[in-house]
Amino acid sequence: QVQLVESGGGLVQAGGSLKLSCAVSGSISSSYAIAWFRQAPGKEREFLAYLNWWGGSRTYAGSVEGRFTTIRDNAETTVYLQMNSLKSEDTAVYYCAASPTALDRYAAAPFPANWMYWGQGTQVTVSS
Repeated sequence: QVQLVESGGGLVQAGGSLKLSCAVSGSISSSYAIAWFRQAPGKEREFLAYLNWWGGSRTYAGSVEGRFTTIRDNAETTVYLQMNSLKSEDTAVYYCAASPTALDRYAAAPFPANWMYWGQGTQVTVSS
């Protein structure tokens, strides 16, 4: 069992930055994968970023590549999502998710149904 707790959301002006945290606890191992998603009102949950717990390269959705970066703090077992150059369309509830096994970055990771564990989400609001 793995628990995920997001934090760091809030209100920011367009063009600004925000850093989200995903605190991971429980029986996580190097085989796990972590992803970030978001969901705006009336829209489906959208994949943002993927990383394997053991390290390696990250994968980003085209809508955020170059603006968002996800990293894992090994010492704290926390995953971060650094968001820069924020736009009003980035307004959403942001979630981190975990899978006990690595997923195909393109064929499986973008689909919420493939992720077993979810945090409660944190609201990000970007004002224009």
